[in-house]
Amino acid sequence: MTTTRIAIASALAAALVLPAAVQAQGNMEKCYGIAKAGKNDCQTAKSSCAATSKTDAQNDAWVSLPKGVCDKLVGGKLSPG
Repeated sequence: MTTTRIAIASALAAALVLPAAVQAQGNMEKCYGIAKAGKNDCQTAKSSCAATSKTDAQNDAWVSLPKGVCDKLVGGKLSPG
């Protein structure tokens, strides 16, 4: 394959995947209070980025889960604190 064909194929693949990724994010929610230490998805009030929570079940640490799952987990909350 030529470099041009590879570039076109890559661009086409990215264009097809992007709508699925955006749709998947719409079906997700932040679930607070269930992450293991160092396994949170994003920043908290006490840490600056993902995978930096200091304790298990830290109240402001969250993980992204499919909508409706957080309510089924012990300790899972849809808002921090």
